[in-house]
Amino acid sequence: MTSIVVCPLPSIAEMAVRHGAREMVSLIAEKQDFHRPGVIAAHRHLKLAMNDIGFAGTGDLVAPSEEHVERLIGFVREWDQSAPIIIHCWMGVSRSPAAAVIAALSLHPEEDDFELAARLRKVAPHATPNTRLIEIGDTMLGRSGRLVAAIKSIGRGAETDGRASFTLPLKISS
Repeated sequence: MTSIVVCPLPSIAEMAVRHGAREMVSLIAEKQDFHRPGVIAAHRHLKLAMNDIGFAGTGDLVAPSEEHVERLIGFVREWDQSAPIIIHCWMGVSRSPAAAVIAALSLHPEEDDFELAARLRKVAPHATPNTRLIEIGDTMLGRSGRLVAAIKSIGRGAETDGRASFTLPLKISS
């Protein structure tokens, strides 16, 4: 089954090699520098420069925007799903779990938002998806508030040291 591997920045190379990933999405602050793993081709790496904040207008910080979510959806829809995709942020707790949920729904719009949120909580007890990304994704994917409600229903994730990675299996199409 194809899946999305979500991890913190320090684990990207290990997770890419372990899972045979060839594509990656980075949701990371503008000036945060890192090396793309060699197994990920430059043209299959999407870097979305944003901070982990819930609203715009916070000085030099870049809030998640419609452009970020539009680029995420477009990139994921071009993924051939022959191998897992890596989605990461700084700690793998907020931005990347939100992006993983948006990615899953962009590929499988028939999926129930609450079932997806429950699956996320099961594989990632620490996940607290970024609310701004979730709200934008809900609107852009035409979820009519269901995604926002589903993510709210699972509540805040457990405390973590920022080293937890997880795999979110995609729904099998019927």
